[in-house]
Order: sequence, then C-alpha cells, then structure tokens
Amino acid sequence: MPVSPAVHIPAARDPRISVRTGRLGRFLGVVLACTALAVSACASHPDDSASIIRTTTNVAGAGVVGIERDTTQACALPTAPDPAEGSTRTIRHGSGESRVPADPQRIVVLGTSALDATCAVGLWERVVGATTVAGPAPQPGYLGYGVLEVPGVGFAADPDPALIAQLDPDLIVGEMPAGRASYAALSEIAPTVLVGDEPNWERQFTAFAGAMGRHGAGEAALATYHSDAALTGASINARFAQASIVRFTAESSEYLGSETFAAQILADTGAGRPTAQRETSGPIDESDPVAAEGDLIYVMFAGTDGQEHGESVMRSDPWEKLGAVGDNRLFLVDDALWHTTGPTAARAILTDIRETLNAYVMD
Repeated sequence: MPVSPAVHIPAARDPRISVRTGRLGRFLGVVLACTALAVSACASHPDDSASIIRTTTNVAGAGVVGIERDTTQACALPTAPDPAEGSTRTIRHGSGESRVPADPQRIVVLGTSALDATCAVGLWERVVGATTVAGPAPQPGYLGYGVLEVPGVGFAADPDPALIAQLDPDLIVGEMPAGRASYAALSEIAPTVLVGDEPNWERQFTAFAGAMGRHGAGEAALATYHSDAALTGASINARFAQASIVRFTAESSEYLGSETFAAQILADTGAGRPTAQRETSGPIDESDPVAAEGDLIYVMFAGTDGQEHGESVMRSDPWEKLGAVGDNRLFLVDDALWHTTGPTAARAILTDIRETLNAYVMD
C-alpha cells in the first residue's frame, strides 16, 4: 500500500525541458520545500523538523532531480505469502540456515536494501524496527514518509541487539553482520537471514523476498521493473545517449562503472555509457576531468562533505570546460537513491532517467 500521503506534482510536459532553473525554478524549489540533495518527495506530512534543509533547483550549475517525486505509490500493496506446508520454512543464506516464519508478522530490517525489499513486496507495515541512515532523516526519502515512523535500531554499521530484542521480532533480515549485531547474537533474538555480500542487486532482492516468504511476489516485482525499464528506454530513445555518472565524496571524485547499481539501471533502459566508464568505477583527475564527460552527466554527493567538495570541483575551470556542462546537461541526483539497491529504488531511478536523459537545464 502507499507509504504515505504526498503532494503529487504532474510530470513535465516535454522531456526536453523537464528540468528548469532560474527565478521560476528557485521559487518552485522553495515552495516545494524539498531537501538539499534532491532527496525525495514533497509531502503533506507536517514539517516539524528544524533539520530539514531547503534548496533551490540548481546546485553549482546542476539541475536538481527528484524534487517533484511522488512517493504515494512507492510501496506495493500487501502480497500473499508463498505456498507452504506449515507455519515455518527453511532458508539457506550467507550466514547459514534458518527456520523462519512462512508469513512473518514482525520484521526487523538491517540496511536500506532490506527495507527497500519490504516495500517492494508490500510488507513495510510489518517492519517493527530498522537501521537508520546518517543525515536529516532516518531513512531515504524515496521510500516516503511512512517509514520515518519505524523505530530505529542503530546505524547500519552497528545495529543494537538490545533495541532489536525489545521489539520482539519474529524475523530479522539484512545483508552482512555488522558491529555488535553478529549472526549469533541476532539468532538468539529471532530467526535471522543475512544474505551475505551479494554483488548482483536482483539476486540480493530475491533472497530478501524469499526470506519473507514472498519469492513469487519478488519475481513479479522484478518482471514489472524490467518491463518498465524497457518501456522507459524506448520512450526516450535511450540507446542514443551516453550518460556519465559521477560521485563526489569528501576527498575524492569518481565515475561509476558498470558494476554499480545506477549503471545497471541505465543499462536496462538501453542507455550507453562513455568509453571511460564502461568497465569498473575509477577516480577522476580533477585537473583534467575528461573521464566525467558524456552526453549528459549525473552527479551525486556523498553527504554534506561530499557536496562541499563536489561544488568546489564543479565550479572549477576544468570542469566548466566539459561539453555536457557547457550544454547545460548536468543533473544532481539523490545519492541515497542512486547509490543503494532494490526494486523500489530502481523504479524511482527510472523516473529520474525518463525526465532527464533528453533534458537540459535552463538558465
């Protein structure tokens, strides 16, 4: 079911001019009250947090993407469990073998990817606890405001077993053991499935879905995603564009290669990549950032320090000489969205691609 109520802003009428800046764009950016890193939907949720950062629609020449995101349909409707012979089933996973409920009712999730999975199979309302992310909100904005009400159990790097135990879960699901939350410690609390370090995001999601007794719903979600990706690519002639993806951290600049989630979503639409970015990720020489060049450039910032560093690079002479920058085809995307994994995130990225791949930023 929908994650939360949100203000729905109609999509731009012409994909060639779907991102606008200037006085009108800045005015809309303030009215929509969106967060600084293109972070998610504007919503009819009360704004009672002084930590919410306001933004305009332009950062260092990049058009901010996602300020019109509608999260009301971010999560799927509740899905039925897979057929089972009893009330439990055995799941083999990266940390061992667990006997888990066939239809879990109280789920604790460790990591954004696992939370994304509960959203994709319609079980987010059964999540009684989740690890949180750093920043102005405890969870990524693309999942909507409803997940903000889920109790936190510590950061993903160090979940707190004591907080998890207080929530009385009947299933714990996540990626790798972290900090105090060893597999042994978690298994003493509830049946635990830790899928391991899975480089393929679709297989990771399938493992999460299976742990929740929703293998069938997971397969259906992936099939829908692939259909949407193909339709998106066809609708915008994605195969004719070479899209660059650049990420700034506090101290470095890198392009994202074919092994990354965002690159895989682009590939599923049929979009191409610049020659320098067709293999694995690599560093960018900030004095000669030719490796960042493309028909358009998607930029993301890793936190506030990454934004500070990124803006300094993006205002430098070498950067401003890039063709995509001179053509006003530079777009700032949400790092919490483009740098995670999961079908909910994948669908949101498809929306960003559909609205920007043939777009330009108006002065």
